[in-house]
Amino acid sequence: MAVLKVIEILSNSDKSWEDAAAKAVAHASKSVKNIKSVYMHEQSATVKDGKIDQYRVNVKITFEVN
Repeated sequence: MAVLKVIEILSNSDKSWEDAAAKAVAHASKSVKNIKSVYMHEQSATVKDGKIDQYRVNVKITFEVN
């Protein structure tokens, strides 16, 4: 039987929400092993001069606990 844990991470990108999620997983994987999935819980953006400046995501990362 596997035991899974979920952590919540906030990340941002100047390119896209997908890039922000990828950055969250990449950063988490430096200290968290056995990542199984990522769930994009919430998306938002900041606007500057009438254009999107920063894409922000709130993701839940699921990993297996040894």
